[in-house]
Amino acid sequence: MTTHRPRVGPLAATTERAPRLDIDALIDDPATGIIVCCGSGGVGKTTTSAALALRAAERGRKVVVLTIDPARRLAQSMGIEALDNTPRPVPLAVVEEGAQRPSRNQGGSLDAMMLDMKRTFDEVVLSQASPEKARAILDNPFYIALSSSFSGTQEYMAMEKLGQIHAQAQLDGSYDLIVVDTPPSRSALDFLDAPERLSSFLDGRFIRLLLAPARGPAKLMTAGVSMITNALTKILGAQVLRDMQTFVAAFDTLFGGFRQRAQKTFSLLQADGTAFVVVAAPEPDALREAAYFVERLTEDEMPLAGLVVNRASPPLSTVLSVEEATAAADRLVATEPDSTTAGLLRLHADRARIVMREAHLRERWSTEHPGVATAVVPALSTDVHDLEGLRRIGDLLAEG
Repeated sequence: MTTHRPRVGPLAATTERAPRLDIDALIDDPATGIIVCCGSGGVGKTTTSAALALRAAERGRKVVVLTIDPARRLAQSMGIEALDNTPRPVPLAVVEEGAQRPSRNQGGSLDAMMLDMKRTFDEVVLSQASPEKARAILDNPFYIALSSSFSGTQEYMAMEKLGQIHAQAQLDGSYDLIVVDTPPSRSALDFLDAPERLSSFLDGRFIRLLLAPARGPAKLMTAGVSMITNALTKILGAQVLRDMQTFVAAFDTLFGGFRQRAQKTFSLLQADGTAFVVVAAPEPDALREAAYFVERLTEDEMPLAGLVVNRASPPLSTVLSVEEATAAADRLVATEPDSTTAGLLRLHADRARIVMREAHLRERWSTEHPGVATAVVPALSTDVHDLEGLRRIGDLLAEG
């Protein structure tokens, strides 16, 4: 791939300045088919995903943005009443004070959707099983619990939905760029592990025990198995155990398809057409998480585009140092205890300390992760709540 999407090599200390992450080169590259935004919670990952998708669409790409963030801020920012499992078109025309003015759209389009975990699971079952078996699975209480709240199901279904969108786009050309917003917290990369975790669950000893009567001849029901089954019945209850056995027996025939598709999507994420963008705030914890993501992506041979340091403190407009501002404030307070100017000087000193601290954190991170391209997005004075706000974020990302 092109130079703006390096694969990160072994980590080593260096004083080399981090290269700039060229956002426009990334989204304009026709070879870029998937952008995955990942990072810890509360760093503006959803807003960054939406801003990237909007900017790409207005620069001529046919884009869909998929969010699996449980906070439904994306719909509000994009002027859509609600997002669901079906892509919804985002109106790119700009309306200001009741009058429409020209947008920056260069012929692209933007759809947005939010992952509905259970609905996606249901769709997979309905597409892979016979009507009779599908109904048996969908009505099973154990399946209902698994598809709604089982750990890792959301991430696994995100893999399924990404695979579905990509496959459909390959067939009909509906999209040439998919932007994926991942769940908050360190589990943002759990969708990489989800297929293996589900495999372990369904291939585990407990599940094999439940399937023993269905998979093998009657002789498998030895006295030992009967003893364990009786114990489980006492612990779980006969109905719960029957529900689990019925679900596992029905689902077992579908599992090969699940695993095969997940492995295909995993390979898709490793392909050169995919780019991972790690989003972090200029704080120690968030940058530590960013380091974890970079190292994990490198380990899994995932193509890393770079790091976005979001909500950074804007640079100061004066060269007055912390020491100079503090000394001047102290002199004013000595003669005028309630001096407003002294208060402003102290405020300036506090802001200068924050700017210096953030710059030091970014420099240290870059030293420890050489070669990772970086874009720095200054914090806005207001929350992003509409397309104009997302456009502003997109501009700042491009300026980086």
